[in-house]
This record gives sequence, structure tokens and C-alpha cells, in this order.
Amino acid sequence: MHKPGLLLALTTTALISACGSPVGACPAIAQATAVSVTVTVGYSPQVGALHVRACQDGTCKEADVELRPGSTSVDSGCSPEGSCSATASPDGTKVAVLMLQSLTESPMTATVSGTAPDGTALPVRTLEFQPQAAYPFGEQCGKVLSASVSLDDAGLHQLARP
Repeated sequence: MHKPGLLLALTTTALISACGSPVGACPAIAQATAVSVTVTVGYSPQVGALHVRACQDGTCKEADVELRPGSTSVDSGCSPEGSCSATASPDGTKVAVLMLQSLTESPMTATVSGTAPDGTALPVRTLEFQPQAAYPFGEQCGKVLSASVSLDDAGLHQLARP
């Protein structure tokens, strides 16, 4: 029995099998079905509490939402071994999320109301927009839908996906 020949045959079989495998595995990340609202830096001090109503495909959901401090990612660089990292840094925005039962590509209407820190009512703002589809992990991993708006003193605006 020729062991070098057997090793070569096994190596060749392994290489041929590897060539047929997908480029990369899809991440096992569940998509959040939600509408996110980002209150801009300039308007953030004027907002104390928010109420969000979202309607799509004949179904509406509304709730008082929790405002959390927003942040941006700051690149921390890469090591010589190739591992890279980033940290979150507060950016002065406030962020809220209204969870939904489902999210489709159909048009959606979002209405945001709220109060200032002193309790006075903020203007009611409404926007009709279409959730955006993207393939952040490649088309082989399926599309991800997002419904994101920003709120400033002029109203609601759809956030574009980067």
C-alpha cells in the first residue's frame, strides 16, 4: 500500500469538496421587525418623551417608547493579526424603537407625538414612507428590511440605509 498516494488522493478529494462549498456562511441573526426613530442632535434637548404609531398593510401599532442615548461607532483600528474593533461613542441623539408583529416592503405611515422635558406637547409629525430592503450579508443570505426615521424640528424624515 502506498501511503503517499493515499494521502494525495484524500487531499485532492478534500480540495475538490472545498471548492464546491459556499463562499461564507450566513450569520444566524434574527431581523427585528420594528420602526426606529432617531431624534437629531439639535432637536434632542427639546424631546422628553415620545409616542409612536406605525401603520402598514391595514394594521397599526402604537406605544409610548423608551428614549435611549444614541451613539456612533468609532474605529479602534486593527491588530497586526488582523482583528479589528470599534467602540460606541455617545453622539447627542436619542433613539427609540417600536416593535411590530411584521414588517413588509409595503408603504408605512409613522406618526410621532410627544412632550418636551417640561411637559408641553410637541407638534405631531406624520410621514408615509417605504421600508428599505438591503442585502448586508450578500444576496445568498436574504434581504433585510428596515423602517427608520429621524425626527427634528422640521418633522419626520426617512433615514437612508448606508
